[in-house]
Amino acid sequence: MEYSHSDAELIRQPIGYWSWAAHKAVVTYIRAGLSDFGLSQPQWWVLGQVLDGGEDGRSRAEVRAVLEGYLDVGADLEPEIDALLTRGLLTTDDEKRLRLTDEGRALRERVAERQGAMRDRIHDGIPDEEYVAGLKVLQRMIHNVGGTAWHH
Repeated sequence: MEYSHSDAELIRQPIGYWSWAAHKAVVTYIRAGLSDFGLSQPQWWVLGQVLDGGEDGRSRAEVRAVLEGYLDVGADLEPEIDALLTRGLLTTDDEKRLRLTDEGRALRERVAERQGAMRDRIHDGIPDEEYVAGLKVLQRMIHNVGGTAWHH
């Protein structure tokens, strides 16, 4: 790969631009892959959180509590959960616990395979130690400006 600037030029480049450009490119790529399965990114997160709830599933409140910080979805999760219920990928019981249906579980498994391939493409040519170093740099910058970031 050829880089856009020399190292001497890159040192003066704004992190705000490059982090935004990386976010835009990666999220657009991931969302396009999920759309092949008729899923939005928040719906994918909901399926994962319900699955992580095990046999007991999770309530809407529990799913929201975990996912509220993800890309500012917050209260917007309700229509995403409703869409998964309407599509038959989730079900609820008398206690209003969300659970994956057999169809939801099968779709989640297929999408997880695609997610692995997408991750491989995103990380192509980037050794793990460089990836970790990049994340540590971003975390430090977030800390330096008083921000917070958390990912499950």
